[in-house]
Amino acid sequence: MNKAVSSGENSVWMLNPEVTFLNHGSFGSCPRPVLAFQQELRDRLEREPVQFLVRELEGLWDNARESMASFVGAPAEDIVFVQNATAGVNTVLHALDFSPNDELLVTNQEYNASRNALNVAAEKWGAKIVVAEMPFPVTSEDQVINAILEKVTPRTRLALLDHVISQTALVLPLAKIIRALNERGVETLIDGAHAPGMIPLNLSQLGATYYTGNCHKWICAPKTAAFLYVPKEKQRLVRPLVISHGANSPRTDRSRFLIEFSWMGTWDPSACLSVSEALRFMNTLHPKGWPGLMARNRDLALQAQQLLCDSFHIPLPCPPEMVGSMAAMPLPPCPVDEQSTSPLYRDVLQQRLYDEYRIEVPIVPWPKPPAGSAMQPRLIRISAQAYNKLEDYQRLASALQNLLR
Repeated sequence: MNKAVSSGENSVWMLNPEVTFLNHGSFGSCPRPVLAFQQELRDRLEREPVQFLVRELEGLWDNARESMASFVGAPAEDIVFVQNATAGVNTVLHALDFSPNDELLVTNQEYNASRNALNVAAEKWGAKIVVAEMPFPVTSEDQVINAILEKVTPRTRLALLDHVISQTALVLPLAKIIRALNERGVETLIDGAHAPGMIPLNLSQLGATYYTGNCHKWICAPKTAAFLYVPKEKQRLVRPLVISHGANSPRTDRSRFLIEFSWMGTWDPSACLSVSEALRFMNTLHPKGWPGLMARNRDLALQAQQLLCDSFHIPLPCPPEMVGSMAAMPLPPCPVDEQSTSPLYRDVLQQRLYDEYRIEVPIVPWPKPPAGSAMQPRLIRISAQAYNKLEDYQRLASALQNLLR
């Protein structure tokens, strides 16, 4: 396995050195040099707020957008910043009109926050939500592709899809899926929360109608940094959730899309402006830059998944081409906790791993059990980032064997 160079060691991360942190996928972690860069921006803002926000901010936005666009393979004028991918999904759904004749396609593995946004849009317009049942474990990409395409009808208007599934960590064969949906006249809204920095992206070639992704996860930018990609032919439809001064701006030197999204009231822009520094710094963590870091993290995730499956004598739950820098495997089910209103992060096993072994790793309650069932199926999902090593997952396997014995 390729190893990250010394700058990828724990010294540049603020993570608690006493905790084995295997949950980068949930919220990421921002390196100290990037946080220092962000603090410099905040200091500049507070020293002269008018100078920063009125005279300098637009140029800083442009530079940050250009860095982001280059990294994800899109024209800079088609990229704007939002606070997180959930906001990006909501922005697009809020902008679109539907009818009671429309069907909105989603999978059974869609991220809960995005699914809730789709539910609200469907309720508002009276549209019908159609759910494609994707299996997990899964033996081939074709299983996923067929599960989605068999739910497409002449009434299917939009497909909301994760690029990397949060619960099962599957990397969808998105290029194949989008191409097939485009051929059927179905637009796509892609929740790419985990994809930037985990897998190579070229949005101009991917063909998604709309794409949003987080920068605070695998790019390791500060929290509240994400982007929304909307190609030029669709930009007239999409406006920010917060309407501000740009709505009646007389400017003609740039698109209405950029003008409106560049100012949505007063907020701290330093996280988004730090994306370029996060891209630069993370590129130094491997001798081969970003491609090497992505490959190193994926290789580590595959090794960790194999190690855990071997420990419990179970087959790999998916083909390697569907694994990025995260991997999941089934665990024995646990009793349904009827007192818990939000079971995510409340699994007793997850808490014991933390309390007794100082291991931070998510136990995911998925899928939803049948009505009346006393047992909740669940998965364990590991992440692999520059600060992780194979010994971390060996420690996890040993702890799981002790706790589940």
